[in-house]
Amino acid sequence: MSRLLDQKTEDQVRKALGGMEQAVRVLYFGTKQDCYYCDDTRELLEGVVATSDKISLELHDLEDDADLAKQYNVDKAPSLVIAAQNGDQTVDYGIRYAGIPAGYEFSSLINDLLMVGRRDSRLSETTRAALKKLDQPVHLQVFVTPTCPYCPRAVMVAHQMALESPLVQAEMVEASEFPELAERYEVSGVPHTTINDGAGMMVGAAPEEHLLAEILRTLKTPVSLN
Repeated sequence: MSRLLDQKTEDQVRKALGGMEQAVRVLYFGTKQDCYYCDDTRELLEGVVATSDKISLELHDLEDDADLAKQYNVDKAPSLVIAAQNGDQTVDYGIRYAGIPAGYEFSSLINDLLMVGRRDSRLSETTRAALKKLDQPVHLQVFVTPTCPYCPRAVMVAHQMALESPLVQAEMVEASEFPELAERYEVSGVPHTTINDGAGMMVGAAPEEHLLAEILRTLKTPVSLN
């Protein structure tokens, strides 16, 4: 048992992930540089992965595996990529974590594993249809803290959109681990979602239709939501 997962939590995770339908591949990127949460993040992942035979975990180094990190657009440590595994093929949906998914964000991790395992975002048909019409890349960064009870909802909506559209990449960013990034985007409260490097933003855990509307406004895309 992982020291970061007590027996009760481990049993709950095993029960939750027992319903996974298809295989999921988790890629972890750490670093030998100063990284306070890298070891804890790796151990947390190892504990979660041990509860389900549907999940595989790969451990990578940001510097040693620079080409792979670039392939997955990963530039922070610790970082996670939650991808689908279809036989020998890895399907990258653009679902990312920068920082340890601890506290309330642990639920985001479990929900993402289940979502990727079923290959279904469960977004509304209106949102799905609008995302299919995107013709520009969308980069969402959801700034969170582990003690924020509203943040997992914002992370989940962003990750649902990433799974639904190949043009969307969504990254949870733990604000206290990456303070310079939080300062750059003037994050004063969480959840705070930036769109395309600050071209747009959403503060709070907004419903999917509100985030979608802000994405379309940022892209200046005349897509009807009706």
